[in-house]
Amino acid sequence: MAYLHDLTITSKLISADFTPDGDLSKLVWRHAPKVKFENEVRAEKSFPDSETQVASLWTPEYLYLGYRCRYRELNVYEGEDITKERFGLWIKDTAEAFINPDPERINHYYEFEVAPNNQWVDLEIDVTKKYLGNVHWDSNFEHAVKVDAVHHVWTAEMKIPVRSMGAQPLQPGTEWRLNFYRLDGLGDDAQRRFLSWSPLPPGENRSFHQPRSFGIIKFVR
Repeated sequence: MAYLHDLTITSKLISADFTPDGDLSKLVWRHAPKVKFENEVRAEKSFPDSETQVASLWTPEYLYLGYRCRYRELNVYEGEDITKERFGLWIKDTAEAFINPDPERINHYYEFEVAPNNQWVDLEIDVTKKYLGNVHWDSNFEHAVKVDAVHHVWTAEMKIPVRSMGAQPLQPGTEWRLNFYRLDGLGDDAQRRFLSWSPLPPGENRSFHQPRSFGIIKFVR
């Protein structure tokens, strides 16, 4: 089984680790490579008011992702304990990354989601299994968000431990497979927007769990 796309995001090495606070205006992000997407998952429709930018940084022990998400109206779980993992987070607004540090195992990868209120979920995924998500897996990834209600933008940072995914410390030249996603808007699935960086295959299936569509992340100095 082969990958469908070679879309590539470059991740830049930084000299020191940092704790996420959701603020992408920090100096460390200023020259970080980024990608942008505003398309429905099969790239059939464009939604500029849901535009999403993703930037990436790394150290040997951590992968950092920074999301800048335009929105119309936030859709989050209200009144819940945001310190606890929220299974089913994908029913509301999310910024997501599906990451495969071992591209030869195309059907096995890791899912990370953060909501605008900083709720979160992480899962180990194997799409060959009946219950594809291992809810007991825990990466201990760090995350933080900020919401700019005036400009209708929310931002998120993820700090993902490389070893949590069974990978060796990162080195320049390493390449993984991954995809970035957004869920945006009110209503049921027919009304909400399903967005992806690397387009899904044609067809009726809007599930993000189609790993052949993953692009590439390349780690550089």
